[in-house]
Amino acid sequence: MIISSLLTPDAQLDLRGTPCPINFVRTKLRLEQMPNGGLLEVWLDAGEPIEQVPDSLTMAGYHVEKITDCSGYFSLLVRRPVTVA
Repeated sequence: MIISSLLTPDAQLDLRGTPCPINFVRTKLRLEQMPNGGLLEVWLDAGEPIEQVPDSLTMAGYHVEKITDCSGYFSLLVRRPVTVA
């Protein structure tokens, strides 16, 4: 299916146990290393990380594709935008 392949992450980042705002900074740095349109899966703790990081990424221009509650942590799929030359 096309849809499932579009949501297959190109990279994964486990930030469980990482406090705010360091988890946002690490996510943003990893996204900047990825190709345009790349999809990053980030694992975040409940509470402040899942409440703050998705909003911060959206404000920074990234597209949050999906948030999944994985029972004990959250999986966040974030796409680096495609820039037009």
